[in-house]
Amino acid sequence: MAATAQTNLPPCFLMPAAWPLRPILNQPLVRARPSPAPTSRASTARFAISAAMKGESRSSIIEKEQGLYEKAPVVNVDGQLADRWREIHGSGDWAGLLDPVDPLLRSELIRYGEFVQACYDSFNYDPYSRFCGNCRYTPASFFANLGMADHGYSVTRYLYATSNIELPNFFRSSKLHQKTWSQKANWIGYIAVSGDEATARLGRRDIIVVWRGTVTVLEWIEDLKTSQHPVKARGIPCPDESVKVESGFADLYVNKDATCRFCKYSAREQVLSEVRKLVELYAGEKGEEVSVSVMGHSLGSALAVLNAYDIAEMGLTKVGEKAVVPLTVFSFAGPRVGNARFKERFDKELGIKAIRVVNVHDSVPKVPGLVLNEQVPALLWRILEKMPWSYSHVGVELGLDHKLSPFLKNTRDISCFHNLEAHLHLLDGYHGKGRSFASASGRDPALVNKSSDFLKEQVLVPPYWRQDENKGMTQADGRWLLPDRDDHELEDHPQDTHHFLRRLGLAGHQQT
Repeated sequence: MAATAQTNLPPCFLMPAAWPLRPILNQPLVRARPSPAPTSRASTARFAISAAMKGESRSSIIEKEQGLYEKAPVVNVDGQLADRWREIHGSGDWAGLLDPVDPLLRSELIRYGEFVQACYDSFNYDPYSRFCGNCRYTPASFFANLGMADHGYSVTRYLYATSNIELPNFFRSSKLHQKTWSQKANWIGYIAVSGDEATARLGRRDIIVVWRGTVTVLEWIEDLKTSQHPVKARGIPCPDESVKVESGFADLYVNKDATCRFCKYSAREQVLSEVRKLVELYAGEKGEEVSVSVMGHSLGSALAVLNAYDIAEMGLTKVGEKAVVPLTVFSFAGPRVGNARFKERFDKELGIKAIRVVNVHDSVPKVPGLVLNEQVPALLWRILEKMPWSYSHVGVELGLDHKLSPFLKNTRDISCFHNLEAHLHLLDGYHGKGRSFASASGRDPALVNKSSDFLKEQVLVPPYWRQDENKGMTQADGRWLLPDRDDHELEDHPQDTHHFLRRLGLAGHQQT
């Protein structure tokens, strides 16, 4: 039964009767069809449409018919970031930057969102490839293959997670079971660092930790255990056992498999060792100004929040006894992660900054558990926050509304509401409450339909258009085959991983 219809709770509550999404929406999930192919972010999709045959551009047609291509006045933010990056990273909790939206903040949110989108654009979804579930590119060629070389970052490490957990819908596996690259692992993200030229432009050396989420399919939510456990019980240091997080997120973060080449270290161990190494190198040995930016979309957002909490608890933002490295989470369409005590520890005691970009019609940020907000009476809050289904969001929220975009159609496909490219489109056009939607950067709305069917038909962009030519098949020696890779070319863990884990005091790690 729906709790809101059976209780006297005020309207600020929403308690799912059964975990968690279908009862909230009272409609079936729509399984979207993400295409397996990557997309260059430096180029705009080109389509052979009848209008083009008549010499008319897509933009001119839309402009004539509905004026969809309204553009905001251009605000030049070039050169501002080096002086304002701490503010943009939440030093003032984004006060005065959200309504109206600060142009530099918008630019940075889109930039970090594109780092997250890169996970989707590079992930191998093809079940007929023996590399399904891995990244399509090597770390050295990652950004170049995605058309993002001008971002000025280099990948230092790939991240993997074991699929032997209770989130089966999150993982992808090949139909070639015995010949697959790994029967137990999936690629789950990457760590990168800004190069010298980008560092000068950014005003500091930026270390980014990027977590892969779920591009459209939302069934992973129903796999969660809907139970909280103390973070301390998962090996994450914490002085208070009442600080709890959702157990499914924690399992994905800390689980490992000693028999697996890619998962002999947990995702947690992989990140902590690399962040420690990079902070020591740049903030310690070189004495540079450094930031750590952790980001993700959907389930990846939950991992980003948990990971940032762990980084702070482990003291990785400190060089010596002095805290010198700002730590910020950039969350896109993320669920709740922990209880109210987790939020308090995260926001106030550890001082981690987090900004959450959400579509107000997306249901993922409303789960797991009971929805609470600041309007709950204090006495009722103290009672309910101890319940196992009580969760609280961390950080500051920037709420967007897809119904304000003239490009997006009315649909009941809830995966569209959750789509990351749609969030970036909304960021580009949102200027504040009561203000009209107008593109600030000219970001191509066609990107929304890469792996969705969310654009109106008059925009003249086909749905689910992202795909490889011939579905990745290539012809060699008269035969059509999917490209193969040498297993030795696959990314191994850095040889110094165990060294840095030992320095962090993390014992019992598997070596090979």
